[in-house]
Amino acid sequence: MTAKKAVVLLSGGLDSATVLAMARADGYECYALGFDYGQRHSAELTAAQRVAADQEAREHKVVALDLRAIGGSALTDDSIDVPEEETSGIPVTYVPARNTVFLSIALGWAEVLGAQDIFVGVNAVDYSGYPDCRPEYIEAFERMANLATRAGVEGHKLSIRAPLMHMTKADIVRRGTELGVDYSLTVSCYQALPNGAACGRCDSCRLRAAGFAEAGLADPTIYA
Repeated sequence: MTAKKAVVLLSGGLDSATVLAMARADGYECYALGFDYGQRHSAELTAAQRVAADQEAREHKVVALDLRAIGGSALTDDSIDVPEEETSGIPVTYVPARNTVFLSIALGWAEVLGAQDIFVGVNAVDYSGYPDCRPEYIEAFERMANLATRAGVEGHKLSIRAPLMHMTKADIVRRGTELGVDYSLTVSCYQALPNGAACGRCDSCRLRAAGFAEAGLADPTIYA
C-alpha cells in the first residue's frame, strides 16, 4: 500500500520538530516545508535541515520569500528590536500574515503531491499572542483551502492539522521526547547566532526554557 502523504511546515524549532515526529508516528510519509523569508538569522533553516534528516522526511523543501520587502516585524526589519521582556498585546515579533502565506504555499505543494493533510505547529496555550495561531484561524483556513483548490472541489478533502493547538509547552516537550525527538538539533531563538546559540532572553527562549523546566527534562539549548 502507498503511504498517505502529508506536508509538514518545518521551521527548525521545537514545536515543528515535534509535529513532524507526530505526523510520522501517525503513519504519514512526510514532506517537510520551510521558508527563507528574510528572517533575522538562518540558524533555524540549518536546524530544519538537521531535523528533516534525523526524522527521515521524504523530502525537505525550502522556499525563498522576501517578507523584508513589507517588513512590519522585528523578525523582518532590523530597525525593530526583538523584545527581551514580556509585553502586552500582539508582540512586534508577529510577522504580518506569515502563517497565511506559509499555509498557502503548503497547500499548493500538497495538491502537487496528492497529499490531503498539512501539519502545522501552531499553539493557542503557550504562545506569544499571534492571531494566526488560534483554532478559529486554522478552521477558517481549512474551509478556504477546500473552496480554493481543485482537490477540494473534486471531493478530496484537505485537512489542516494542528496537533499542538491545545498542548502546553511542557506537554509538547514530553510528547516529543516520547517520540524520540532530538531537541539538541532545534533552534527556537528569535535572534540566534549563526551557530544556533540562543539569546536566552526573547519570548521564544523564555517559553522554551519554561516548557523543559515544567516537564522536568534537561533543555539541550546552547546559549550565547
